[in-house]
Amino acid sequence: MAENHRPRLDDVLAAQKTLAGIARVTAMEGSRYLSRLVGAPVHLKCENLQRTGSFKIRGAYTRIAGLSESERARGVVAASAGNHAQGVALAASLLGVRSTVFMPVGAPLPKIAATREYGAEVRQHGTVVDETLAAAREYAERTGAVLIHPFDHEDVVAGQGTVGLEILEQCPEVRTIVLGMGGGGLAAGVALAVKSLRPDVRIVGVQAAGSAAYPPSLAAGHPVALPEVATMADGMKVGRPGDVPFRIIADLLDEVRTVSEDSLSGALLLCLERAKLVVEPAGASPVAALLAEPEAFAGGPVVAVLSGGNVDPLVLQRTLRHGMAAAGRYLSLRLRVPDRPGALAALLGELSVTDANVIAVNHVRTDPRLGVGEAEVELQLETRGPRHCEEVTEALRAAGYGVLG
Repeated sequence: MAENHRPRLDDVLAAQKTLAGIARVTAMEGSRYLSRLVGAPVHLKCENLQRTGSFKIRGAYTRIAGLSESERARGVVAASAGNHAQGVALAASLLGVRSTVFMPVGAPLPKIAATREYGAEVRQHGTVVDETLAAAREYAERTGAVLIHPFDHEDVVAGQGTVGLEILEQCPEVRTIVLGMGGGGLAAGVALAVKSLRPDVRIVGVQAAGSAAYPPSLAAGHPVALPEVATMADGMKVGRPGDVPFRIIADLLDEVRTVSEDSLSGALLLCLERAKLVVEPAGASPVAALLAEPEAFAGGPVVAVLSGGNVDPLVLQRTLRHGMAAAGRYLSLRLRVPDRPGALAALLGELSVTDANVIAVNHVRTDPRLGVGEAEVELQLETRGPRHCEEVTEALRAAGYGVLG
């Protein structure tokens, strides 16, 4: 494809042929819970079950497959915190091309290990992806390796657009597609494919509030770089839209929404509990948008694209804990009790009646704020939800305990 050529539907169809037997046609799963919430059928497009754990293999393979023999001989280089790294590594290996991938210092160890196992040489540089990408560009200029950008190239956009073709084949009656956005490659590709065939389908992009570069960029009419980005969703931690996807998104996307960190963690928890799917925070962003304002998607059927499932176990642990707290499944309390033998046992006995599970207890007896003969107990409890939290608190107060918060 010529440089600076805006991809067309024919390019996406050609990418689909290129990817036959390489990228999986991922499953489309219905969600009864989300369907009841929205009031219309909701389906989950499971790109978290794609090879390498995300949609990125589609764009990476399409881009590398389009290189000339001389370009392939020079090898390829990429920069990524995880998903694009693995997609490039596998795509290059399948095509017999040498790959070097720059990853930030502190990138999750499982993602580094997976990238190496797919065949790439991994080099760590910088603490954010912008610094890592600068190192990759310098390496490309110095060695002649071809830079495989994660989203800002026509071939990459065309490859990601094959997700849209599959959605139309698997759910022909779709009315709304919701998907996460970082640099915009997936959103641009899906919008291009779907709007070319079904201009009536509404396409909604979702960004984490702490890294939402598209709203100000769309308002300005050109890509605008954010001064800083902060979100748990590594796959969306992009400070500036790509030039190629921006032009398409500005023309074809119907709406961009932002979601909070609480919404992301709650969506990840819901995918795990209700859909039995492991999804990373960026991949759960469409579900977060549905949870935040379900009435905005009532004109279904709705397809939410779960774009990836490569979540570090430690991040998953923290995110699930945060999601459970946001859902009212954890309760933290401080109480004053008499400082005498048996007082703590009596308190725990009262809690056993409420069916709250005690996770942690901190018994403080030497704080100068305490009166003579008093002790303070800090409790971490697992509960069944907000109403149960209220019931536990009310039961403790009724038993004579001073609940401080």
